[in-house]
Amino acid sequence: MAPFDILRLNRDELPSETQAMARFLIGKTLVMDHDGARLSGRIVETEAYPPGDAAGRAFSGESRANRSLYMNYGHAFVYLIYGRYHMLNVVSEQPGIGAAVLLRSLEPLEGVRLMEERRGTTRLQDLARGPGRLTAALGIDRRHDGIDLLDNRNLWLGREIRSVTHMGMSARIGLTREVNRLWRYYEVGSSFVSGTRGMNRFLTEMTL
Repeated sequence: MAPFDILRLNRDELPSETQAMARFLIGKTLVMDHDGARLSGRIVETEAYPPGDAAGRAFSGESRANRSLYMNYGHAFVYLIYGRYHMLNVVSEQPGIGAAVLLRSLEPLEGVRLMEERRGTTRLQDLARGPGRLTAALGIDRRHDGIDLLDNRNLWLGREIRSVTHMGMSARIGLTREVNRLWRYYEVGSSFVSGTRGMNRFLTEMTL
């Protein structure tokens, strides 16, 4: 696949407020540059975990495990679930608050062959469809926790290469708390979005 001219996001372009950031990141890019290889994808699905959210990782307060959540907005918070899946979040709000946006799915752009090797599949739609697949495809793990996604040379956020026309929002996936909050955002019509079952119950579409 031909390389893309992806420009880095600046911090003053990225909203710090959690829901605004979750919406803003739809259509933006995530880039991994490592060992001479570039992997990248368009962000097509996010979930917001704002301050005070009972489903958020900051709800019980700051700890060694979630310390990165309290950094300045634009940093990475990476945690492990079920002992095998890494979740990549973009820290939101101001330092000391504790909130983030989960990156749920990517549309692969560059480095597809390496993503296929890591994921063990050649089905393009499944390479980074879902937060655990996303991190596996790009090789993201706890080593990336706490890095500045707006200033790091290996893992960083980029501007959009193609605009988003319609954005949807729905309830977040797989939660037992705050289950009816419409804090999941995605590109309408994208085949790379995860978890479409039951979406229509809460679906709202926005024209940008």
